[in-house]
Amino acid sequence: MGESAAETGAGTGVLVRRATPEDVAPMARQLARTFFDDPVLSHIFRSEGRRLPGLRRYFQTQMRADLLPFGGCYTTDGHEGSALWAPAGKPTLTIAQGFVAMRPVLPFVVAHLATTMSLLNLIERIHPREPHWYLASLGVEPKAQGKGIGSSLLQPVLDHCDREGLPAYLESSKARNVPFYRRHGFEVTNELDVPGGGPKFWTMWRPPQPPAIP
Repeated sequence: MGESAAETGAGTGVLVRRATPEDVAPMARQLARTFFDDPVLSHIFRSEGRRLPGLRRYFQTQMRADLLPFGGCYTTDGHEGSALWAPAGKPTLTIAQGFVAMRPVLPFVVAHLATTMSLLNLIERIHPREPHWYLASLGVEPKAQGKGIGSSLLQPVLDHCDREGLPAYLESSKARNVPFYRRHGFEVTNELDVPGGGPKFWTMWRPPQPPAIP
């Protein structure tokens, strides 16, 4: 991407850096706490007693199997927040490859496997085909929210997208997060229901932004 190992979020003073393999475990713990009440993931990981370990396993597997090797994972030194990106040009896992990669997670979702697979198929079917950066997950420790950490975690990749003329894409699983992403240039492209009577989620697209006029 061309960024240095650490970036300071615009106007926040929060130091953001690329994640290393040693960051995976603490990042997964933080993301599991952050997403514990997420409507979509709660629909997949339905057992509250097993959701926290299941989410930890999910985020660890996602980072190690698909994102960390391509340099798309960002965190802060205290692991208050994490951003997991799939860079433009990264080979996309097929449904079959994703299923194999996520085998460690299966014990936590097997009771609702049909719903899980239907959701994965839907996400794959609507995913844009043109080159773009894909924000797979963005989360900030609940007690650290409201301090600009989420914006800081987004900034290195969004700056890169603007320099290189690349769009960005995400799915938001909470309506209250849509205005946050809009402030960063994303706009809603679809409002969809999770298969199996699940909650709504929103797909959002951000074209590259022109440089600010001094």
